[in-house]
Amino acid sequence: MATWPPDGGADVATASVPPEMAATAVSSDVATLAAAGGPASSEAPAYAGLATRALGIIIDALLIQLVALFATVGAILVLGLLHLPADVKRVIGVIGAVAYVLWSIGYFVSFWSGTGQTPGARVMQVRVTANDGSAVSPRWAFVRCIGLVLAALPLFLGYAPILFDSRRRGLQDWLARTVVVRAPQMSIAAARMRPPRPPASGRPRP
Repeated sequence: MATWPPDGGADVATASVPPEMAATAVSSDVATLAAAGGPASSEAPAYAGLATRALGIIIDALLIQLVALFATVGAILVLGLLHLPADVKRVIGVIGAVAYVLWSIGYFVSFWSGTGQTPGARVMQVRVTANDGSAVSPRWAFVRCIGLVLAALPLFLGYAPILFDSRRRGLQDWLARTVVVRAPQMSIAAARMRPPRPPASGRPRP
């Protein structure tokens, strides 16, 4: 008794499917599998340690102090030429101290909520992100800035959890719900040596 389909029927059916439809079906299956939490998964981030983060903070502190030094020298030169009363100079000194605090806070908040990297963090190739990997909002960046000060007050004990926590979080990270991950970047020399990308397929460039 004959059977259906005959031998080779599966091969005939497969061969009759156009390559475009087969590729579409495969990509659809992959997308469905990824959406269902299948094998397609990203690697866990590598968290930065205490020494790397400390060096980044030191670089940032030096930059903040350098800008403040130039501003202070300029203010002293101007005040020396104006011959202002002592009371006015004291008021200006208070304003300068407030400006220094605002400059320090604005430095960290703007970089953390912008690119996630201060200049010091960029040199050390680390980045500050929220716990879920998203960008840090300005509000939580401000909380993290306050956390840096609080962590340093009790003999820097607020930074000790970085040595033991599985995600390398200190007091400032617990308060602001952040983590510091490694963000390796290509050096300038390597970027110059990299071959240029081929032009996109399609309409030729004029």
